[in-house]
Amino acid sequence: MDQKKSILIIDDHPLFREGLKTIIARDKRFEVIGEAGNGREGLRMVRELKPDLVLVDISLPDQNGIELTREIRTL
Repeated sequence: MDQKKSILIIDDHPLFREGLKTIIARDKRFEVIGEAGNGREGLRMVRELKPDLVLVDISLPDQNGIELTREIRTL
């Protein structure tokens, strides 16, 4: 069996993150390895965990999600 794809969720709404984790857990090809509530924490976790996929909210309290995605892509 292929290795699971790791996912990091960056969203400031805990209930939304929990819902995404529940949906993702149904598919054995993926595993949520972390979650962050803001851009700064999310960027730190991307560096630390090196996920295969990152789900980013466009509107974060401390940073624009599009700008954060651009920054993540440079890592």
